Amino acid sequence: MDLPATDVELKPEKFEDVKDVGPSFHCDLFDTEIVHKIAQVFLPGLATACVDNTTGDIFKSPALVAVDLRKEMVDYLTQRSETFVAESVMLVGGLDPESSDHPYDIISDIVDDFASSKRNLFSRVSGWLLSEKREDKIDDFFQEMELTQFWLMDRREAVAQTMLKNVDFRNTFHCKMKFNTAEELADHVHECGFKPMNCTNEGCKASFCAAHMEKHDSVCPLKILPCEQKCSDNIMRREMDRHCITVCPMKLVNCPFYPIGCQSAIPTCMIEQHRSDNLHSHLLYILQVNHKEASVEDLKQRVEQLEMSSSSGQLTDAQDVRSLTFIVKDLEAKLGPLEVNVTNKVSEESTEASIWIEHEPEEAES
Repeated sequence: MDLPATDVELKPEKFEDVKDVGPSFHCDLFDTEIVHKIAQVFLPGLATACVDNTTGDIFKSPALVAVDLRKEMVDYLTQRSETFVAESVMLVGGLDPESSDHPYDIISDIVDDFASSKRNLFSRVSGWLLSEKREDKIDDFFQEMELTQFWLMDRREAVAQTMLKNVDFRNTFHCKMKFNTAEELADHVHECGFKPMNCTNEGCKASFCAAHMEKHDSVCPLKILPCEQKCSDNIMRREMDRHCITVCPMKLVNCPFYPIGCQSAIPTCMIEQHRSDNLHSHLLYILQVNHKEASVEDLKQRVEQLEMSSSSGQLTDAQDVRSLTFIVKDLEAKLGPLEVNVTNKVSEESTEASIWIEHEPEEAES
């Protein structure tokens, strides 16, 4: 009978000794994003428990049992999370290699276990669990609880915080630091990677821990950025794609004379400059369409004649194939018929023929 008495006396002494020498000020900061994500699991889990617990019962409805089941759920989740490490690591000998050690997955499984434990006999034997009607009822009750604010997010997050610290045995999503004085803790909080922060981009209401600030900033849809196509505008990230393919002055477009041969892709704001710089080649393309029998050399001479006979800006003001073609026809009417140099034409045809002959044997062999 002496051993139990001795054990009772010794344990408090050891516990008190450890407590006295250890740091007594703990940093309570955590990953706000994962806490919010965990809290979002609770309401669907509660809705499932309420629906399955009252299925086939004409005297009960999900709303009637919601308050009691919410309290049971909080107690169950808290108790399971407190014993999770002992059960999974110490007693079993470690986590199942195939199971996830992420707190969100662990807590989601605990929520599912609670919901399963609340199924009544009808739910278990009727095939109700596989029916579409069941899913619809759960979704409807979930929406009802959200609309009536039955379980506010901040209260769910308080439960999620406690559970996170209980199951996050790798200290990945909450701060593990401890300090001997309140002053040391206060100094740490300002530098802690889990310090809560709000996005500074105008209109964004996202909150996250300090360690995730750069990650959020790299994807924040409301962040103002320089145009990706290097125009002078600063654009909201979520509007960037629309800006670049619609109104951006640096958007690449085909030359207005693409249909007749110009293959240039140019920024919208540079079209006028391109038309001016490449007037000579654009005129040549049009003449090749109008005078298929003429040689390139003859057409180049005709281009020079057109440029000399046109008034200032007459040709460069033409914005597309149609308008430039009309101007060319008017000018050509004044210049008279195009003089075709037969020698040039024959020379070109001979060159083309020789090229064809050189390639013909190769094609035959292939």
